[in-house]
Amino acid sequence: MATIDLPTPERTLAPYTTGEPLDFAALVNGKHDFNRVAFAAAHVVADPYAANDPWLTPAIDWERTMAFREYLWDLGLGIAEAMDTAQRGMGLSWEDAQDLIRHAAAASKAREGALIAFGAGTDHLAPGPDVTIDDIIRAYEEQFAFVEGEGGRIILMASRALAKAAKGPDDYARVYDRLLSQVKEPVIIHWLGEMFDPALEGYWGHADHMEAMKVSLDVIKANAAKVDGVKVSLLSKEKEVSMRRRLAEGVRMYTGDDFNYAELIAGDAEGHSDALLGIFDAIAPAASAALGALAEGSDNRFFDILAPTVPLSRHIFAAPTRFYKTGVVFVAYLNGLQDHFTMVGGQQSARSIQHLSELFRLADKARILRDPDDAAMRMKKVLAVHGMA
Repeated sequence: MATIDLPTPERTLAPYTTGEPLDFAALVNGKHDFNRVAFAAAHVVADPYAANDPWLTPAIDWERTMAFREYLWDLGLGIAEAMDTAQRGMGLSWEDAQDLIRHAAAASKAREGALIAFGAGTDHLAPGPDVTIDDIIRAYEEQFAFVEGEGGRIILMASRALAKAAKGPDDYARVYDRLLSQVKEPVIIHWLGEMFDPALEGYWGHADHMEAMKVSLDVIKANAAKVDGVKVSLLSKEKEVSMRRRLAEGVRMYTGDDFNYAELIAGDAEGHSDALLGIFDAIAPAASAALGALAEGSDNRFFDILAPTVPLSRHIFAAPTRFYKTGVVFVAYLNGLQDHFTMVGGQQSARSIQHLSELFRLADKARILRDPDDAAMRMKKVLAVHGMA
C-alpha cells in the first residue's frame, strides 16, 4: 500500500491510501480460453525525445508502442489497431497509421494465434463541399487495399467525409454496399457516435439513432456474408441491445459501450455482446481475468472483477468523451508500461489534474494498479508539475 496527498474539489490536499492490486503475474500466465471475442483498441506511445512540434507532427516510440501490444496479447486480448484510441484522425495521420499497421501486422505474424484487426477509413480525405460520394469510395478503397496488402482484417471505420457529403441514407447504402462487395474477408463495421467525434453526428443519414439503426441494419442484412460484426459506440446499452437482437444471423455485436460493457458482455437469455473497447487498453488485466471467469461459468466472479472497473471507465470517458485517450495513456504511465505521460498531439493536457487525481483513486479501487508504490511515485511527479508537490 502507498499513501499520497491528492487534490480535492475544495482546493485542498487530502491523503489517499491504496489497496491491494490484482495478481498480474497469474493473469499473464493464464490459459485465456475465453467464450467471448475480445479486442482492446490500443493506444500509441509518443516519443518524448523527439525534436518535433507535438501539435503538428506526431512522433511515436515504436519500441514501447509494440511492447504494449505484446502485453495485451499476453493477457489473451485481441488488438483493434489504428483506431480512435490510437488517436486516429485526432493527432495520428493516415501516413502515421500506415506505419503503425505495418509494425503491428509484422508483430502479429511473428506470434501464433495473435488476434488483430485494422481500422480503415477516409481520414486522408479532408471533408469539404467539393468531396463527392465517389471520392469517398475511392478513399476507402485505398485504405482497404493497404490493410489487405499487409494481410490484415478490416475494421470499417466511420467517415467524417461521408457524414458531411451524404444527402441521406441512400448515399450510406451506396458506399457500404460497394465496399463490402470487394473485401477479401468479413469486416467489422464501426458505428462511432457523435459523443466520441462530433463530426459524425447524423451518421447513416439520421440524427435519431433509432432511425439510423434501421439504415445500418438494412446494409448489414444485404451484405451479411461480408460482415463479421458491428461495433456500436453510442454509450447506450438499450440501443445496443435493440440492435443486437435485430442483427442478421451470424453477425456479431461488438460492444463499444465504455459505460455498460460488463452487463452487455455477460448478456441475457437472448444473446450477448462480444467486445471491442478502448477501456480494455486501460483495464486489460481485469478484463482478462473477468473473461476467464465467464468462460469457466462463474458469472458472479466475472462481475466481481469487472464491476469495480466501470466507475473508472465512466470517469475516463466522461464528456467531452473524445478526450478519453488522455486517461487511457495516464493509466499506462501509472502502471509503468511507459516511462512518461506525453501524448501525440500534446493531448496529455486535455484533462485537468483534478480529473487525473480522481482517475488515480478509481484505478486503485478497480485493482488495476500493478505496483501501488510505483504508481504513487509517478502520480507525485505529475502533481509536482502542477505545483502540488
